Amino acid sequence: MYFKKKITALVLLALILIVPGCAAGKDNNNQGDRPEFVLVIHGGAGTLSRDRISAEQEREYHAALDQALSAGEKILKNGGTSLQAVAAAIVLMEESPLFNAGKGAVFTNRKTVELDASVMDGRTLDAGAIAGVKDIRNPILGAIAVMENSPHVMLAGSGASEFAREQGLEIVDNSWFHTRHRLDAVTRQIEQEKNGTVGAVALDKEGNLAAGTSTGGMSNKKFGRIGDSPVIGAGTYANNMTCAVSATGHGEFFIRRVVSYDISALMEYKGLTLEEASHKVIHEKLPETGGTGGVVAVDRLGNVAMPFNTTGMYRGYVKSTGERYTAIFGE
Repeated sequence: MYFKKKITALVLLALILIVPGCAAGKDNNNQGDRPEFVLVIHGGAGTLSRDRISAEQEREYHAALDQALSAGEKILKNGGTSLQAVAAAIVLMEESPLFNAGKGAVFTNRKTVELDASVMDGRTLDAGAIAGVKDIRNPILGAIAVMENSPHVMLAGSGASEFAREQGLEIVDNSWFHTRHRLDAVTRQIEQEKNGTVGAVALDKEGNLAAGTSTGGMSNKKFGRIGDSPVIGAGTYANNMTCAVSATGHGEFFIRRVVSYDISALMEYKGLTLEEASHKVIHEKLPETGGTGGVVAVDRLGNVAMPFNTTGMYRGYVKSTGERYTAIFGE
């Protein structure tokens, strides 16, 4: 197992701080060019513009993205797995009030926070997800626990919380997730990052891929609405034969289009590269039905794709080669 049953978010954070075949698709790199490891992250896509984000806020977002990259990079550099790196990066973003996941999650129309998350292991095709939970401090760890310690793929609501408690994960009151910024936004009905999500994909030294996604969903959502983030194949997908993908955007459209799996399928069955497949899905197929958002993805050879059809997407990547990048807008 990648994680012991009783791991908590705080234990994971402590570890972050102290721990010094034949595939489809044409390749941009040959096997000898593959970096030792790659980590790609996103913090949500939406109607982001420079006139709505101050220079100070922009610096804060870049710093938060960089911290998440550093958390996963440490694990990968020291021989850790892609799943561990994905979890580490996402936990950092769940703990930040800047992103729509965990501490910074948006409010429902009842002024509560409901959280979703999922993970997938590209080596085994194992997957785990939780949906509509209100008290798991780090939902991504709940999704990993479902994958590793249960016979199921998805658990929801109070049952998911009960399972997480049995696994020793940290349970908090719903008020822990509340932030004034998000409450003001749902009260005014103008949430800038209403489709926001956080996610990560990684390729480790062993050549294994993994993907994970975590979100608070759409601001002012009703009726226990669940989006694409916990849906394997829509918001998250990983397969060592092709790629690992984490999505962010208007979830209903990503579910209908099975966006993350579709990218993998285009690589496997049509021989497209990661760049070609992800561009086709995000810029051609998704908009046909009115869908907006983006993905971050990495293939088995370390190629990175981060397409989005909105005005911005918080995103970044780091490679073992030293290449490092973070961005918000369409630059």
